[in-house]
Amino acid sequence: MQSNATEHAALAGTALHIEHVVKRYGDREVLHGIDLEITPGEFVVIVGRSGCGKSTLLRLIAGLEGIDGGHLRRDGEAEDGLHDDARVMFQDARLLPWKKVLDNVALGLPKTQRAQAAEVLAQVGLAERAGEWPARLSGGQRQRVALARALVHRPRLLLLDEPLGALDALTRIDMQNLIEGLWQRLGFTAVLVTHDVAEAVALADRVVLIEDGRIALDERVDLPRPRHRGSPAFARLEEAILNRVMQRKVDPNEVTDVRAHTAWASPFDVAATAVRWAV
Repeated sequence: MQSNATEHAALAGTALHIEHVVKRYGDREVLHGIDLEITPGEFVVIVGRSGCGKSTLLRLIAGLEGIDGGHLRRDGEAEDGLHDDARVMFQDARLLPWKKVLDNVALGLPKTQRAQAAEVLAQVGLAERAGEWPARLSGGQRQRVALARALVHRPRLLLLDEPLGALDALTRIDMQNLIEGLWQRLGFTAVLVTHDVAEAVALADRVVLIEDGRIALDERVDLPRPRHRGSPAFARLEEAILNRVMQRKVDPNEVTDVRAHTAWASPFDVAATAVRWAV
């Protein structure tokens, strides 16, 4: 089965080449020789325990911080800081409370493109809330505004640092579906950091696990879209990846393909599929 990155005919997404990337904070090395290739239009989800380095990697890709070793290239060019064609969405919406919804979406746009902000706001289902203050919105609605603000600039690369972590379960699924639909329609490259393995399986072309600053797993998700969370194939893959994250391995032999090997012991008394979080 082809990935969705291949299915896009004329991709607008950014290609990322990460080779032996190292990141240090003082004497502490938090990323140790990261190697990762992301093709244009691909949706890659990074999972791992707190403090493993996944958000640090996202900040390096965004150009918010510099690397201390190795190479990080976008479309073949060395990463040299922030790019106009990349946007980051964070866990909190970071809306300006003194500006109305449409004004928040239109930040950085010339007045002549204000209609474009209204159009994108409609795409995320909030056209009727354009004149509201952010304080009047729910958490999910505020994140929709943040998503619209990112997409109004038509990025080729969208980086998402746990943007759905504070939402309730139903709103979270609704936002996942919205992000997936816009990604399929617009063709940008997406890199999402999350603790939620079910979210990773629902959205990803590939799930990348970072452990102690190294890539421990790079698993392609060969499930048709839209993904059906209640299907046996979805549940098996979610359980296998979650148990790999939890590092409770029964077989002493090295296992490299979690789709073929699911003999991992859960650290809990409940089935791994009943646990949504990797931490």
